[in-house]
This record gives sequence, structure tokens and C-alpha cells, in this order.
Amino acid sequence: MKPKELRKLSLEDLLKKEEELRRQILILRFKKQIEGLKDKMAIRKARKDLARVLTIIREKQMEGQR
Repeated sequence: MKPKELRKLSLEDLLKKEEELRRQILILRFKKQIEGLKDKMAIRKARKDLARVLTIIREKQMEGQR
């Protein structure tokens, strides 16, 4: 997802997205070991998406402290 799209989501939605991405990364790791992945970059993409979500969550938390 793009950062602009993520900033439109509420904090609750972002936390759900974080959980979903963590689960997806775990599943991709298992698939990689068991059968291999067709998309070699899938894990990297998911990790970058997770980093984006965590960044936006932190931004929203900092805004709340002001």
C-alpha cells in the first residue's frame, strides 16, 4: 500500500493491517521452506509494507501526544 492510503486509515485499522502483514510474512516463510516461492520478492515486499504501517502508526501516536 502507498503511504497516502495508509495515512487515511484509522489507528485501529492500521493495527489490524500490522497483524495481517505479520501473519502473511510468517506464512510466506513457511511456504519458502516447504515448497518454495514463485515470487522471490514476496517476503521483502511484505516486510516493507509492514515497515510503512509501523511508521504511520508511530506518526499517529506522536500526533496524539501533542
